[in-house]
Amino acid sequence: MTKIALLGAGGKMGVRLATNLQGTDYDVAHVEVSEGGRERLKSATGLDCVEQGQALSRADAVVLAVPDRAIGAVSHEIIDRLDPGTAVIVLDAAAPHAGEMPDRDDVTYFVTHPCHPPLFNDEEGEDRLDFFGGVKAKQHIVCALMQGPEEHYAMCEAVAREIWKPVMRSHRVTVEQLAILEPALSETVGATLALALRDATDEAVRRGVPEQAAHDFMLGHLNIELAIAFGIFPGGQFSDGALKAIETAKPVIFRDGWLDRVFDPDAVLTSVKDICHPDD
Repeated sequence: MTKIALLGAGGKMGVRLATNLQGTDYDVAHVEVSEGGRERLKSATGLDCVEQGQALSRADAVVLAVPDRAIGAVSHEIIDRLDPGTAVIVLDAAAPHAGEMPDRDDVTYFVTHPCHPPLFNDEEGEDRLDFFGGVKAKQHIVCALMQGPEEHYAMCEAVAREIWKPVMRSHRVTVEQLAILEPALSETVGATLALALRDATDEAVRRGVPEQAAHDFMLGHLNIELAIAFGIFPGGQFSDGALKAIETAKPVIFRDGWLDRVFDPDAVLTSVKDICHPDD
């Protein structure tokens, strides 16, 4: 039986992962440093925690369910306690891409992250309300083998499929590509534009449009506009009026060269370093 040490098991992410690992074929040892976290895990899952040394002893894989800013410190703390061949599974590309992982050639580093349930899906009832994923709604995931033998990819991907389940597609990428996906694509661009859309909707309300009407109008239009933009709506196309509005708006809203600035490798590296060291 594969043994997994789950560090940070009492945090929000840790409890999610611990819940999904229940009832699997894995032998999971849960570690949580805070009393509140241990109580949270016990309340949510009925599971108890063990000491870190006990959890790491003979572990085949170590899952770091801790904040990005703590990955470097935690991984350096535990690295000498790991057996050769142990797989360290990180849940975000920030720390690995920023160079936070310790140098040790005989352990595996594997990075995985959820795509979250797609906007256009076939979920029904309460499953549609699982916006994050990993509970009821199906989602895709991305995985990267940063270092380690090729055969460890399958072992770690199997763990990833369990912690993020229910999973549809699993995409193999590099750590650098995962950092392009997050933070650059999903947060630097996606989250920023999402808040810009909310700001614009609030401005419409400030100018007299009833709030519910503004929300219904924006969210409904985004549904069809995104379906057209991503080719999900067969034969869908923007109207001549919409195309003219887009042509006029682009130079007003966006600065020339913004894509190059966001996705420049140095910009992505700076972004992940800022995530790992927010107080610097």
